[in-house]
Amino acid sequence: MNEVSSIIYILFQIYYYMILVYILMSWLPNLRENFIGELLGKLVEPYLAPFRRIIPPLFGTLDISPIVAIIMLRFAAVGLQSIVASVFG
Repeated sequence: MNEVSSIIYILFQIYYYMILVYILMSWLPNLRENFIGELLGKLVEPYLAPFRRIIPPLFGTLDISPIVAIIMLRFAAVGLQSIVASVFG
C-alpha cells in the first residue's frame, strides 16, 4: 500500500511542478514557443482550461485560475491517497 501511495504522491508532485513551470513561462512568452513550452502546454492546458472558463481574469490581466487549479490538484492527490489507503488498508 505504501508503494502505491508514494507513486501517487510522486506523480501529483511532477504534475504540480509542470503547472508551476508553465505558469512561470507565461511571464516570458518566448519560452512557450520552444519544444519544452509546447510540450508543457499540451500536457497542462487541458487541465487548466476548465478553471480558466469558470474563473475570469481579475482586472483583465491577472489570471488566478492556475492557483485554484493547483489547490484542486492537491485536494485530488490527498483524496486519492486516502481512497487507496482505505481500499488497500
